[in-house]
Amino acid sequence: MAGLRLFAQQGFSKTSTRELAELANVNVASISYYFGDKAGLYRAVFIEPMGSPDEDIARLASQELPLADALRGFYAGFLEPLKQGDVARHCMKLHFREMLEPTGLWAADPTFGIQAMHDALIVLLCRHLGLATADADLQRLAIGLAGLGVHMHVGRDITDRLAPGINEGDAAIDLWTERLTMYGLAMVQAEAARRGQPLAGAAGAAAATASAAPAAPAAASVPTGR
Repeated sequence: MAGLRLFAQQGFSKTSTRELAELANVNVASISYYFGDKAGLYRAVFIEPMGSPDEDIARLASQELPLADALRGFYAGFLEPLKQGDVARHCMKLHFREMLEPTGLWAADPTFGIQAMHDALIVLLCRHLGLATADADLQRLAIGLAGLGVHMHVGRDITDRLAPGINEGDAAIDLWTERLTMYGLAMVQAEAARRGQPLAGAAGAAAATASAAPAAPAAASVPTGR
């Protein structure tokens, strides 16, 4: 997407409508016709590539879904954009630019749409930990669980250098989903143990998650360098 790439590389103010039109190989008037102005196009490329969280939120809210399946869906939604290759990288870079060079989108929603997903995760954790309301430690757990997925985006370039090949291909991303689900379950179990209360069905779900995880694809193997 031409607009996403230019805005990510140059920022909003330094990107002209003429540049956008030339890179996309369209008439300048097309921007006004479809988006109203440059700001409208910026808003579209800022929001649309990452999709809507509504389906993921609904999955977390399901009363019947086991914790393992809820977390698997949570991480699958988190990591799906990584299968789009450079689109995910450009989106992350654009979000960083918006923080440093705000256009107003940051002020309109300081959480970048994350609040609703966080709230749904809190409800899920309260249900499985038998809590009526969230305390500070539950908030920490929710942020820690989300952090596993966030790092896959924020630290993508560093991860590629640390462990070449570990992120290559859709199968590698799917394997990450299974592993993050397993790690996430362990985090929830640790919090349940800290509170001195059982987490119903979690141990079996964790074992099922580990046994059901697909074998690592060849592309995801990590050379030792020795």
